[in-house]
Amino acid sequence: MYSRLIQFEFKNFIRNPQFGANLGMKILMFFGMAYFSFAFAAMPFLLYFFATDQLHTDPILLFSKYFIYYWAFDLLIRYFMQQMPTQNIKPFLTLGITKKKLVNYTILKILFNFFNWGNLLFLLPFAGLLIFDGGYSIIHVLMFTIGIFAVFYFNNFLNILLNGKDIIVISVFGLMAIFGGLEYFKIIELSKYSQIIFYSFYEYIGAFLIPVILAIAVAYLAYQEIYKNFYLDKGLELKVAEGKTENIAFLNKYGVMGTFINNDIRLLKRSKAAKSALTMSIFFLFYGLLTFTKGYENSFMQLFTGIFITGGFMLMFGQRVPSWDSSYYPLMMTSNVPYKEYLKGKWSLIVIGIFISIILSSAYLLVSWEFYLTVLAAGLYNLGVNSYITLLAGAFNKKPIDLNSKSKSFGGGGNNFNMKIMLLMLPQMILPMGVFAVAKYFFGIYPAVGSLAILGIIGFLIRDKIFDIIVKVYKTQKYSTLESFKKA
Repeated sequence: MYSRLIQFEFKNFIRNPQFGANLGMKILMFFGMAYFSFAFAAMPFLLYFFATDQLHTDPILLFSKYFIYYWAFDLLIRYFMQQMPTQNIKPFLTLGITKKKLVNYTILKILFNFFNWGNLLFLLPFAGLLIFDGGYSIIHVLMFTIGIFAVFYFNNFLNILLNGKDIIVISVFGLMAIFGGLEYFKIIELSKYSQIIFYSFYEYIGAFLIPVILAIAVAYLAYQEIYKNFYLDKGLELKVAEGKTENIAFLNKYGVMGTFINNDIRLLKRSKAAKSALTMSIFFLFYGLLTFTKGYENSFMQLFTGIFITGGFMLMFGQRVPSWDSSYYPLMMTSNVPYKEYLKGKWSLIVIGIFISIILSSAYLLVSWEFYLTVLAAGLYNLGVNSYITLLAGAFNKKPIDLNSKSKSFGGGGNNFNMKIMLLMLPQMILPMGVFAVAKYFFGIYPAVGSLAILGIIGFLIRDKIFDIIVKVYKTQKYSTLESFKKA
């Protein structure tokens, strides 16, 4: 039965009208997984030999000491980036396939997600180094490996139960960020407790069964949650809410474009999906804390970090135009909607988001003056160049968005942010990183910032010509976009 379901999915993929675009995304995802697979496979060697040769400490102790922070980071990344496998229920209603089998198949797809098995690329080499190079007990290393792997599956199923509960995930990550700050200033060292907990998987016989049992328990609860929501009418339920009108008066002076901006601001205030994207864009401001350390001199990666810090809203919102309007896009296309003003409204909101991010990122002045200049350079480039490229890329994003859905999984719609979006943005990084690194190497930090500022200014000066090109692309993709929105 499961082989038949796999065949159905394959046929659906190759017969889809968007087969070419989907295939391109699959290829990009393959290269992305290959990159992260290589990184996962390299990290155990770096950790093991850094611990033994540089710190002269037990690698398992070092791993256990900081694993609590990686646990929180893994949960956050899963919540916002891991797409729960969806199952199109409608085609199976007239077939002799039970609901239980469909739910079991969905669970199997979750189990084999890259976010889960990809961790073995780290754990297995790490275990091999401990056993064959470090002379650690095979039984104890296997217990430790199973225990840590079970923690990742615990996160996997916990992600399903937390689906749509943004405030809980944000609170957990915020709490861990606070503990990280307290750890840095040696006020409260959470890493000591983390070391005791996770090292016990290696030290004590049977301790590794605790995360295994917890993972099984959470998996059962997740199964029940999927089973409960796995019916057609669930996605059709509507909640009754009191209607109210809002208007930002000063935007009216900008005519049609101001009206579109007003609509998008209402969207961000009311829609669950848009609120989720806005929340995630705020987290991008903290991206520098994850990658920047003292003595970090790589100009390429500094600017890469800066693009994400100042471009969070751009990536989360701009990449999904016109999907935000998918529910009424056909109506818009039958009306006298000025396409250029529509896109300028979206672009103006993106620019406002970038500008606010540049201001808020000034907190990085406390870290390093030069690093903030790098962030500023990235922000200027985002304003004048990447904002257009992101909007242009949106023309090829034909996945509709259910604005009222707070679910990422069972019935379609929901949070569409995933690795595909990130991979699609990679070409935007190469040019600014190259220009900045070369200018900084030969002339210094200020000319490097100036070079990207000049590119940004040029982009602003020729914005009308750029919008003419973007409008043409959107009009070219108009009918295929309408077709995709109808099939959703």
